[in-house]
Amino acid sequence: MASAKDIENRKPITAALMLATLMNTLDSTIANVALPHIQGSVSAAQDQITWVLTSYIIATGLMTPLSGWLAQKIGRKRMFLYSIVGFTIASMLCGIATSLPEIVIFRLLQGVAGASMMPLSQSVMLDLYPQRQIPQVMAIWSSAVILGPIIGPAIGGYLTENFSWRWVFYINVPIGILAFAGLNFFMDKDEGGRERPFDFLGFGALVTFIAGLQLMLDRGPSQDWFSSKEIWVEATMAAVGLWVFVIQTVTTEHPFFHRDLAKDRNFVTTTIFGFLTGGLLFSSSALLPSMMQNLMGYSALQSGYASMPRGVGSLLAFLSVPFLLQRFGARPVLFAGLCISIVALWQMSRFDLSMTDGPIMISGLVQGLGTGLLFAPLTTLAYATLSPVHRTEGTVLSTMARSLGSSVGISVMQAGLINQTAMAHSVLSGHIQPSDPVFMAVNPAFMNPMDPLGVQILNGEVTRQAGMIAYDAMFGLMIFLVIGMIPLLLLLRPPARGATGPVEVVD
Repeated sequence: MASAKDIENRKPITAALMLATLMNTLDSTIANVALPHIQGSVSAAQDQITWVLTSYIIATGLMTPLSGWLAQKIGRKRMFLYSIVGFTIASMLCGIATSLPEIVIFRLLQGVAGASMMPLSQSVMLDLYPQRQIPQVMAIWSSAVILGPIIGPAIGGYLTENFSWRWVFYINVPIGILAFAGLNFFMDKDEGGRERPFDFLGFGALVTFIAGLQLMLDRGPSQDWFSSKEIWVEATMAAVGLWVFVIQTVTTEHPFFHRDLAKDRNFVTTTIFGFLTGGLLFSSSALLPSMMQNLMGYSALQSGYASMPRGVGSLLAFLSVPFLLQRFGARPVLFAGLCISIVALWQMSRFDLSMTDGPIMISGLVQGLGTGLLFAPLTTLAYATLSPVHRTEGTVLSTMARSLGSSVGISVMQAGLINQTAMAHSVLSGHIQPSDPVFMAVNPAFMNPMDPLGVQILNGEVTRQAGMIAYDAMFGLMIFLVIGMIPLLLLLRPPARGATGPVEVVD
């Protein structure tokens, strides 16, 4: 719980927490648009350079569950300061890296150091403010969580084109120094020493599950999925790890995550909701830049600017969320956010290669409004019935679920995109008949299928058209994902007015 000093300094502590959270979430996407420049600088192949992104996600997912236990053992303040220092140093090392192995290792260190920032910042802010202010506070906190991935591509594109790709990592250094100074000066010392016995078997099983699942999803498309022995091994790792983790959690005296978390219906439901929301938000954010740059010829900076209206929509939603929560309650706001997200995805499923950036910006604005209405209500409902003593573990678990959802969503949608592109290419190619006089009459001369160069140009255009069809199919698939989330609202119970939750001692 927060001390008197923490409550007195809640505003500067909140500012420092927001800086640390923004720094962490910004790095989840800021490197996306810089990948081609990084690839050329370190002489990496296309399939190798993606590890710059996946190494960070995997490290964050693996370290997040451990951060709650460490925070209880050494104290939240000390844990937070160590994380900021480690993340800032790792960012600087990424900027000076000269080879692919170096940058992948330093990105792993970034993920390990930054994994605790988001759950711990949420836990501290929940303790700093009374229950009646939680909706407003969570709206502010959610702005850093959601704005980082949204504005990351725009900032990354600007820094890459005007300075160097290395500045997408150097930008973390001044932010990290400010966040460290704010927490070190204003936050009261927390001695820690409250940890429960560490469940090494449970943690090891969880690590095995996450690593196996992520490797299977990342490597599946290139290895032809289950026709490869490697994919079978990784799938078996994930299945065994999950099974052992569940059995260990149910049977052991001190499981890695307290069993009371599974008894709270609101927390379980919002955790599932957060997993699906993470997949929805981050997979669409990952697909759009590649669509704009690979199919429509946008530069990194242009694709970043076209993504900016999404941030504007999110800001508008954040400003209205506190009023909406007080006026209508959390569940209606969640329902509205899902409905708006469906409208945005429907707009995105109608993209075509002849359009300007207008439809991208309009749908981005609408999607920003929709997703901006999801995070604060989810957090409010998650901790409405959960005991305050479980908040640290709860925020760790919910953050891990959201991170895992985002990585799974990106991998699944990318795999679906590859499959849909191949299918569309096959169908479109089947309609190209050089013997058809109508086709030869309307086909440009430089795409003559009877000429080797013309065949190459024609195949490139067919691939581009097939890619657009595949992107539309993926956005359409996301609509059904959002529709499937709506029944979860029936399981959520609204928070009692003025309730703060019971205080109890956890063994």
